[in-house]
Amino acid sequence: MGKFINEFKAFAVKGNAIDMAMGVIIGGAFGKIVSSIVNDLIMPPIGWLIGGVNFSDLKITLPAEKIADGIEMQAATINYGSFIQNLIDFVIIAFCVFLLVKGINKLANKKQEKPAPTPAPEPSAEEKLLAEIRDLMKEKK
Repeated sequence: MGKFINEFKAFAVKGNAIDMAMGVIIGGAFGKIVSSIVNDLIMPPIGWLIGGVNFSDLKITLPAEKIADGIEMQAATINYGSFIQNLIDFVIIAFCVFLLVKGINKLANKKQEKPAPTPAPEPSAEEKLLAEIRDLMKEKK
């Protein structure tokens, strides 16, 4: 049992597990913010433009079925307005995640890029003279 607890501690304390947990928490909060943007800022003007329609109220009501003895089932609805709102939520979240990943990749590429190697400095006049003397001595041999 002690070995199991130690393995769990090692897993829980690893940076990846903690980073993942923080990502899930921040992602949940981010999802709420995006839902609020869609529901409170984007959809009302769109609804106003198409005649004051609230997207969450858009639905198709299916005919109610009668059960024996005059009892009627509750009518079922297809809530396509809610689907449209969720679709817009998804597109906005996907776009934000795309921008986030693109930004992170750009930063990662900057870190990986090494500056171009600087060319070797031009030899001094003294070094040039010594090289010439060396070459002349080689020719004499």
